[in-house]
Amino acid sequence: MNEGIYLGIDISSRYTVLSIYNLNMAEPTTISTVVGEENYSIPTVLAKRLGMTQWFFGDEALRMGRLKEAIIVDELFNLALRDGNVVIDSENFVARDLLVIYFKKLFSLSGTLSVIDNIEKLILCVPQVTLEVMETSNYIASKLGIDQNKVMLIDRNECFYYYALSQKPELFLYNVALFDYSGSNMVSCTLNRNQTTRPQLVTLDVINHGEITENKDEEFDQVITTAMGNNLFSSVYLVGDGFDGEWMKVSLSHLCKGRKVFLGKNLYSKGACYAGVIKEGKKDWPFIYIGDNDLKLNLSIKILENNTMKFFTLIDAGQSWYDVKGECEVILDGEPEIEFYIQRPESREAHTELLELTDLPKRENRTTRLRIEARPVSDVAVSITIFDLGFGEISPSSGKSWEHIISTK
Repeated sequence: MNEGIYLGIDISSRYTVLSIYNLNMAEPTTISTVVGEENYSIPTVLAKRLGMTQWFFGDEALRMGRLKEAIIVDELFNLALRDGNVVIDSENFVARDLLVIYFKKLFSLSGTLSVIDNIEKLILCVPQVTLEVMETSNYIASKLGIDQNKVMLIDRNECFYYYALSQKPELFLYNVALFDYSGSNMVSCTLNRNQTTRPQLVTLDVINHGEITENKDEEFDQVITTAMGNNLFSSVYLVGDGFDGEWMKVSLSHLCKGRKVFLGKNLYSKGACYAGVIKEGKKDWPFIYIGDNDLKLNLSIKILENNTMKFFTLIDAGQSWYDVKGECEVILDGEPEIEFYIQRPESREAHTELLELTDLPKRENRTTRLRIEARPVSDVAVSITIFDLGFGEISPSSGKSWEHIISTK
């Protein structure tokens, strides 16, 4: 039986990198646009040939634009996130539909043909997970015929976490550092493990060091000192085209003292592949990390079941906020209100919020059935919607609903 494919795509406004993985492979493979070369970074750009419905993407789109044979659509990813429209050659296009075309071109690369039919998980790695990213990814998946349950979102810091701890143990014996110079700013991310806990608790310390503009070698050397100090590090990873060229002299010598240093542009897409496998429980993983995109609250209500009062959990902390929802149906007993219990995972204390069901029709007690839906809108906030379902022929539904945002902030 063929193993399902895990497709890791690191996408930003500038570049896209694509890696493929299955459980029979020793490690993910990154697709190059040029056979035999490590040409992994594909510009997130689309272009339409003048007067024709012919599309180009990546470097070919840029080349056709330079030749004045096609109209370039840059900032494609950001336009799609804003759900904007683009006028090309006097024709109006929905930006998200153009991003769908870009993805189809991406999947047509050698090594990815027919991969959609065998996708186990499509893992999109983005600089930051937002509602706009979630909506855009769902739109693209539906247009490509990919089940939305097979789509996973993850940010770059978490991809680093999965990548670093999927390497040989000697490479994360001590701390691990990442330096990202893919934008105008230099960003460091250091990974620390608490080896006394089971599972081991992992933390990431992220610092934006700003631009390094004058003497890049000297300034980067100072960044290394700030980020790493005198702590022990087993390995260091450098990602981003800002590291292109041979400007690292003193800084590289500093980095290489007593540790392994790796330079590349496909760490995030490979980390995304590992994340897809690990989050599905296909690989032993003795680590835990609550990232920026993991829910920071537990949400419950009290219910009476078989004459026993108990808590019913709608939302659990630790899950990806964009990947979970909770719902239940209850019969209202008493006043027209629902009390919610909110608890942070690190605390034993819970606070309550009362949602009043304003203008709910007056009925005999226990003749109102309600559906409660909980959907996170960020890592610390959940949108609650309550629907009046009535009670069959005894009490028809009023069609009313109530909405509320519950937050730990």
